[in-house]
Amino acid sequence: MPKSRIRKKADYTPPPSKPAASIKLDSRGWVAPVMLAMFLIGLAWIVVFYVTDGSLPIHALRNWNIVVGFGFIAAGFGVSTQWK
Repeated sequence: MPKSRIRKKADYTPPPSKPAASIKLDSRGWVAPVMLAMFLIGLAWIVVFYVTDGSLPIHALRNWNIVVGFGFIAAGFGVSTQWK
């Protein structure tokens, strides 16, 4: 009976590497100041509401002033998504 031939498999060769593409990370200049301003306005709104026992910033809103403060903070997080 004839002896079977041994097939020699080629060693693994990785595919040729592509040249690294440069990623341009331009951050819009207005994003960071607006984001921080929204955070600080929201925080200040809530702090003023608690310190003045609800008479400031807007007395007619009563406890909805907390929602307004958190709205500013949420808007700051929304603006932060534009930061690259």
